[in-house]
Amino acid sequence: MTNRREFIVQFSLGSAALMASQAHAQAMVADADPQAAALGYKADGTKTDKAKFPKYAAGQNCANCALFQGKAGDKAGGCPLFAGKQVTAAGWCSAYAKKA
Repeated sequence: MTNRREFIVQFSLGSAALMASQAHAQAMVADADPQAAALGYKADGTKTDKAKFPKYAAGQNCANCALFQGKAGDKAGGCPLFAGKQVTAAGWCSAYAKKA
């Protein structure tokens, strides 16, 4: 009986962890998302409207922003401005702050 209980507990924990990791990996910020639009976020930072966002400069992207939570070389990572979603490393928004 103990083995059955252990199996059920382990299976439940494993399933929950797998679902959480899949949901996290799939959640990407869309350019049309209201928060993203308000910040001028573009998944491809080179497509930023430079007239509307004159702060943008070539070479700025999420990967070299202080807010980017991904590791060096990651194609996407978390950003505290878009809780529960990921931004592309090549993206850009008006909250860009160069990493120290």
